[in-house]
Amino acid sequence: MPASQTLAKDLSQENRQDHPVVQHLQREVANAFVLYANYKHYHWQTFGPLFRDLHLMFDEFAKHVLGTIDEMAERIRMIGQDRQSVQLKQYQQNATIQSAQAGQSMREMVEQADANLLIVIRDMRHAAKIAEENDDPGTVDLFSKTVQIHEKDEWFLRQLLKKNDGLAV
Repeated sequence: MPASQTLAKDLSQENRQDHPVVQHLQREVANAFVLYANYKHYHWQTFGPLFRDLHLMFDEFAKHVLGTIDEMAERIRMIGQDRQSVQLKQYQQNATIQSAQAGQSMREMVEQADANLLIVIRDMRHAAKIAEENDDPGTVDLFSKTVQIHEKDEWFLRQLLKKNDGLAV
C-alpha cells in the first residue's frame, strides 16, 4: 500500500465517528443550522422602532452562519467521515441551543439570540481545545475563525441589550 494511502487510512481511523473532534464538528453543524433558522425567524418577525436595523442585522447574521455550515460539514468529510443525514429534526435534536419560539417580543428574540451565541462560543472554544489535544490544527483553525464571527455578532447583540432603548418589551 502506498504511503499516502496508509497515512489517509490512519487519519481516517483517528477521526472515526465516535471521536470527540468529529462529534464536536457534528454538533456545531447542528447548532449552525438552528442559528440560521432562528436568525431568519427573527428577521421575518422583527417589529418596532428599530425594525429596519434589526431586520437587516438578523439577515446579516444569517448570512454569516450560513457561510460556516459548509466549511464545517466539509471538514468532517476531509478528516474521513460522512456527514450526518440532512434532516432538520435531527439537527435540532443534536444542537445545544434552543430554536426560536413564536410570539416573542423583540427583546426576547435578541436575548435568545445572545444566549444561543454564548453557548455556541463556549462550545466552540472547548471544541478547539479538544481538536488541539488531538493534533488537528485544521479543525482548530476552523473553530477559531468561526468563533470570531460569532463573537462579533454576540457583541452587537450585547450592545443592544445594554439599554431598553427601542427594544419592545
